[in-house]
Amino acid sequence: MLHAIPTVTRGLLIANIAVFALQLVTGNALIGPFALWPFVTAKFPNAPDFHVWQELTYGFLHGNFTHLFFNMFALYMFGGEIERLLGQTRYLTYYLVCIVGAAVAQLLVLTAIGKPAGPTVGASGGVFGLLLAFGMAFPQRKIMLLFPPIPMKAWVFVSLYGLLELYLGVTQSGAGVAHFAHLGGMAAGFALLMHWKRAPRARGR
Repeated sequence: MLHAIPTVTRGLLIANIAVFALQLVTGNALIGPFALWPFVTAKFPNAPDFHVWQELTYGFLHGNFTHLFFNMFALYMFGGEIERLLGQTRYLTYYLVCIVGAAVAQLLVLTAIGKPAGPTVGASGGVFGLLLAFGMAFPQRKIMLLFPPIPMKAWVFVSLYGLLELYLGVTQSGAGVAHFAHLGGMAAGFALLMHWKRAPRARGR
């Protein structure tokens, strides 16, 4: 079954699972240097140092098994289709740009509202970018939700999910969930897709 998953998507799945296994072995040792932390300012005097690599590495860490499972399930469900559509090079570029875009959005929001410093982890920024790409590429494709099991068109699903994230972010609902990071991943993905649309080139292999 694993060999049927496109190469880059398979690699991302393996990398995320391997890093989570390493987290289980090392405890919180990876959180300080590799999770995403806000810039150390008067608002966040006790936060670990911010390092530029955290804008990527946080996307391969997860808070618990449930967090990992749902992100990897979405990566499995949508990543392969987008990889076949974009090609390996553009697909990997797209995914990582969404991770970084989500990190930038999270840092800006944390700095603006002055919430207590805490680590941000998870592949959700990349996953939300993939959801956006899927909804744009296959708007009429039916998606069956898990909870509740209701089928709906991809563009409807993505639009409703984006609006829900915006609402939850503005109302600061759902403690511990980086809603604006999710939106940042979608925004970065949209900007990159529009850039590629204006300046097309040969697809990566």
